[in-house]
Amino acid sequence: MTVSSSSTPRQTASPTLEELETLQLAQALAERLAIPERDWHRLKSNRSVRAQEQLAAALVFLLNNHPEEALPRLEYAVGWLNRSISAPPCPQHGDRP
Repeated sequence: MTVSSSSTPRQTASPTLEELETLQLAQALAERLAIPERDWHRLKSNRSVRAQEQLAAALVFLLNNHPEEALPRLEYAVGWLNRSISAPPCPQHGDRP
């Protein structure tokens, strides 16, 4: 006895890169590069990670036709890379003497 493929439930395949819109790709990248809350303290001062996060967010804003939102994120990405900005202290811990 053979089972035809039509009797098994169809699984939806993930779209290929060619099927995704540019904005969808940028959003997926931004989600992937966003620092998860559980890793925030460990990665908040990692310049490469922070620059990647900001750059991906800027791309999403730019593709959504919001250059005014993209520009500050690009500037933050550059600031992380050229060391002109640093992570602020964690507000949960307050000022330590």
